[in-house]
Amino acid sequence: MPRAGIPFSRVFDYHTAMIAVVQRVAEAKVEVRDAVAGAIGPGLLVLLCAVKGDGSADVDHLVRKVSQLRIFPDSEGRMNRSVLDQGGGVLVVSQFTLAASTRKGTRPSFDRAEDPDRARELVDLFTGRLRATGLAVGTGVFGERMAVSLVNDGPVTFILDSRRASGD
Repeated sequence: MPRAGIPFSRVFDYHTAMIAVVQRVAEAKVEVRDAVAGAIGPGLLVLLCAVKGDGSADVDHLVRKVSQLRIFPDSEGRMNRSVLDQGGGVLVVSQFTLAASTRKGTRPSFDRAEDPDRARELVDLFTGRLRATGLAVGTGVFGERMAVSLVNDGPVTFILDSRRASGD
């Protein structure tokens, strides 16, 4: 249910903000051409999508959210610890298909996905700023066909976007 006075499209719109699907994992890896490009043990798998209009503020918002989101259990089993608190890793995989629109017809439209060169810059900026927090960060290979495997822990999965209403 939208907050009072805030249109639903402002509360959550996959097509106007950088998108991150965040999964808590026991382990994850991404392979390109039968070679491991990135792998982590316990931590987070982040599927990341840049959409047109994204910039460094969107990156900063998601870096803060991903690194500080308290989704790991504390000693009482409550989700109270972040990946930073846990000393876990983060595997970042670019995924432009998160920007797809399926409102019309049966073929997805990717018009809202950022242009590849700019998207690569934003994904690189995200991973660089995530590393600057002290986290161990692995990545896929931008623009390549990738095989992603994971062991979900929970499962615990969140969809984040960079332009949620303030306070989220």
